Amino acid sequence: MAEFIKLYNDNPDPRKIARIVNVLRKGGLIIYPTDTVYGLGCDITNSRALEKIARIKGVKLAKANWSFICPDLSNLSDYIKQIDTSTFKILKRALPGPYTFILPGSNNLPKDFKKKKTVGIRVPDNTIAKTIVTELGNPIVSTSIRDDDDILEYTTDPELILEKWNNLVDIVIDGGYGDNIASTIIDLSEGEPVVIREGKGNLDIL
Repeated sequence: MAEFIKLYNDNPDPRKIARIVNVLRKGGLIIYPTDTVYGLGCDITNSRALEKIARIKGVKLAKANWSFICPDLSNLSDYIKQIDTSTFKILKRALPGPYTFILPGSNNLPKDFKKKKTVGIRVPDNTIAKTIVTELGNPIVSTSIRDDDDILEYTTDPELILEKWNNLVDIVIDGGYGDNIASTIIDLSEGEPVVIREGKGNLDIL
């Protein structure tokens, strides 16, 4: 049974954040709000948790393309190779915001991602998500939770999310209604921006 934790984006309760971080450190899975759709996440350094998400999503961990949720751009060099000034300027313009940027992976990636040539980096404009990863001390891996509904691709109501995911995750965070438009994905790994998916993020930043 998942724990259902209510948080307010403008002022997330530190005790509840500490509880969530403790669960992540122990290999737990959480569903949490972002500035786009709700995401399923775990600590990127916990192999057991990563395997759990891979099983839920029906993919092999080695082939999974998930984003890293980061609190800001300050520790990017831990996960990506050195990037040029024009690429960094795009990141500065766009983040925090509803974008996922595919960037060249560094040699320092956590062991489960060592063979990855690229990683998806995300800094959502959402205080709850950013506070969790700040307190955790490293990113959480993230994948959006899709809906089986033919009309709505993503569930926006946290109570309905809890109903569906109750037996699969440890915590569902109620951060209010989510969006049903995913992030815009832009590949910057080869220098020139390539739009992989147009979502909520405006392309004016390029």
